[in-house]
Amino acid sequence: MHTDVNALFANLWQDYVAVTPSAKKVHQLLGSSQQDDVINDHIALRTFNLEKVGLDKLAAHFLALGYEECGEYHFEAKKLYAKHYEHPDRNQPKVFISELLLDKCSAYLRDTITELVAQIPAEAVTADNFLYSGTHWQVSQATYEKLLAESEYAAWVAAWGYRANHFTVSVNELASFDSLEQVNTELKQAGFLLNTSGGEIKGTPEVYLEQSSTLADLHPVQFSDTVATIPSCFYEFARRYPLSCGMLYSGFVAASADKIFESTNAR
Repeated sequence: MHTDVNALFANLWQDYVAVTPSAKKVHQLLGSSQQDDVINDHIALRTFNLEKVGLDKLAAHFLALGYEECGEYHFEAKKLYAKHYEHPDRNQPKVFISELLLDKCSAYLRDTITELVAQIPAEAVTADNFLYSGTHWQVSQATYEKLLAESEYAAWVAAWGYRANHFTVSVNELASFDSLEQVNTELKQAGFLLNTSGGEIKGTPEVYLEQSSTLADLHPVQFSDTVATIPSCFYEFARRYPLSCGMLYSGFVAASADKIFESTNAR
């Protein structure tokens, strides 16, 4: 496993922008002369609740780098369970990991995913590069479409495998923007499409977190039988508000995250 947290995120980023070319354009748009670096609030990873690749197996890569478990979340309608992790160094990105609860899914989906995960070599899961290793299997476009009809989440992981589902701009750290509304306006004027499920801005200052996101890039993926262009990854934007103690809220809001998941829906 990685011994350097910065190296891990650098590799995750390189893998992410390879299938999310709009991410670099977002950086160019939101960066400023005073602050070239856009600060990453958090990343998100997706997996399944199978022992080999469960949430805790992904989390182990971050725990080994000093991260600590901080919160858990339930998404009943999407059949997901999630946790988030934080590093003692508050400047390091937070990590949000979710898993699809296969026992709540159809026999077809359960069997299909179980067969895909069985193809992952056991040692691959603990390898340095697992979190940005992509797929360890091949699926046909028809299998992808059938999974998609039941669970966008399952279909996405079947097509894209293990990689950051999104990175997130910390709006609090942007030098040239004071609000999430301003960021969204700038994005729309530049031609980016935003996820409007649940409104362009999910959350409020009252829950200490506002979030918005682009719609996922449409990017070619190699299926076993053809190449097809499907939603890949997206970019999120988060503005956090201070708690009564003065510290910025560092958790997540399940009702908002539920809608952020839909950034990878087909369009």
